[in-house]
Amino acid sequence: MTAWIVLPVSLSAFSITGIWIVYAMAVMNHHVCPVENWSYNVTCTEELPRPGFPKTCCTIQDIPLISKCGSYPPESCLFSLIGNVGAFMVVMVCLLRYAQVIEHSHQCWVNTSALVSGCTNAVGLVMVGNFQVDHAKSLHYVGAGVAFPAGLLFVCLQCVLTYRVAVTALDYWMAHFRVALALGAMISLVLSGIFFIHESFILQHAAAICEWVFTVDILVFYGTFTYEFGTVTSETMMAGLQQRHHLGSGVIMGPGARGSTLGGATKGLKSPGGSSTSTHLNCTPESIAML
Repeated sequence: MTAWIVLPVSLSAFSITGIWIVYAMAVMNHHVCPVENWSYNVTCTEELPRPGFPKTCCTIQDIPLISKCGSYPPESCLFSLIGNVGAFMVVMVCLLRYAQVIEHSHQCWVNTSALVSGCTNAVGLVMVGNFQVDHAKSLHYVGAGVAFPAGLLFVCLQCVLTYRVAVTALDYWMAHFRVALALGAMISLVLSGIFFIHESFILQHAAAICEWVFTVDILVFYGTFTYEFGTVTSETMMAGLQQRHHLGSGVIMGPGARGSTLGGATKGLKSPGGSSTSTHLNCTPESIAML
């Protein structure tokens, strides 16, 4: 058990709690309407704000999309903080997971692709958090267009890796749980995109709900890495750094040479749920196709 086990669950707890606080602030400040409201008007007369109570007359501009909740101060300040800190924690999780797979197995394109997609997701989060939709719409939509698909690709690739390194029955149950989360994220993202392009108030509101489901789903997925990070050691990051050094220097290493570099022999992947070890991770395209 290492201190790194706190990182994934902290990412999930901090981000999920933070965005719901942003939503509550936006509702109380009359910047959006409550998510349970399905009644919208074309226009609304100016109403006197009632502290502690949500708006009673809502237009399409008040639909509680996550981005809309973080558009105006004071909630926009917290929204930016969540985006920046969350992005940093996402990068840390991605790097640790990447190094962990390398530490116990051969490098493969799935692991590298997962690292790239995870870091791309973080870049998109920074753009979404710092360029509010009502003040820098183009940059905000670019960030969202980067963050959402990259996040979905990351969780899908991690599902593949989870099955490839699974050893115990608990490992396979975790893989099944992650597949369920990935399917939920995919469905909610597709529905959100379909509903968002329509002008119907009801469909726009449904798009907002799907966006919330997708975001929470992805954050819960990141939190599941707590299961593996209990086995992270000081050698884990060294394994990842050594691999990047060899790739950067253009050295082509065979399995024997790589095993020697990482400590004399390539380790088997120890399951967080037990003491048994798996064989080397064989991430050739042929083996992945067998899934």
